[in-house]
Amino acid sequence: MSKNCLECNEKIVGREDKKFCSDGCRNAYNNKINKDSNNYMRNVNNKLRKNYRILSEANTEGKSKITKTKLLSKGFDFEYFTNILNTNTGNTYHFVYDQGYRFLENDFYMLVKKEY
Repeated sequence: MSKNCLECNEKIVGREDKKFCSDGCRNAYNNKINKDSNNYMRNVNNKLRKNYRILSEANTEGKSKITKTKLLSKGFDFEYFTNILNTNTGNTYHFVYDQGYRFLENDFYMLVKKEY
């Protein structure tokens, strides 16, 4: 009984349980299947990476203040963060990995870095 490659439909030679004729066909097949989720995840990860870079560059001391206008001018997107921390004092911090921010007043944000 001969089997054909799931990607290119060529005859498969070798092990009985093989599904693809080559690594290239296996990769192409899996990339097609995962294309939509990969694109979405790639876009989200790019936005998180950009937000992280902006916070890191603006907060070199581990704690600082910056205006919302300045964050937005650098391309910061407030829709993308990795977690929220509510403190015992009632403050809410949004984090992008270990870089966090909290709204103060008058368009200012407190930037903090979580130490592990």
